[in-house]
Amino acid sequence: MEELLGVAVMAALVAITLVNVLVRYFSNQSFAWTEEISVFLLVVMTLAGAATAAADDVHIRIEFFYASGSRRQRQWLAALSALATVLLFMLLVVLIARTAWSEFEFGETTSGLGVPRWWYSALLPFLALMVALRAIAGFRRRARSAGGTAVSIHGEPS
Repeated sequence: MEELLGVAVMAALVAITLVNVLVRYFSNQSFAWTEEISVFLLVVMTLAGAATAAADDVHIRIEFFYASGSRRQRQWLAALSALATVLLFMLLVVLIARTAWSEFEFGETTSGLGVPRWWYSALLPFLALMVALRAIAGFRRRARSAGGTAVSIHGEPS
């Protein structure tokens, strides 16, 4: 699902950027709103990619410590990694939700389109929550499929 979201967002980014480049080239004008929407779409694409990486356990890590450890150490490090991912993205859920609420409460608008800023911010806590839930589900799936053993970076039992 996250891959499909990432592909759709990337296609939208390409289309928006292409339209803006063509308009700028032929008319010497620029659509200011394209930058506003592009920044939002980049954040959405980043969170979709993070959810995919969390589910597949392919986030960046220091493989030297993970691979050189015993099976017990790898289990502990995998659990610690999943816990850190979940805690970080749950913190982002809270912080982004508070930001969206503040933007709603104070009636902030965007500079490009003049729409309420919270229209963009309101979706982001759900995407951050999706990353946290995918990290939990991915960790549980790998632990269950490996019979409780740690798994390598590519999901094979170690």
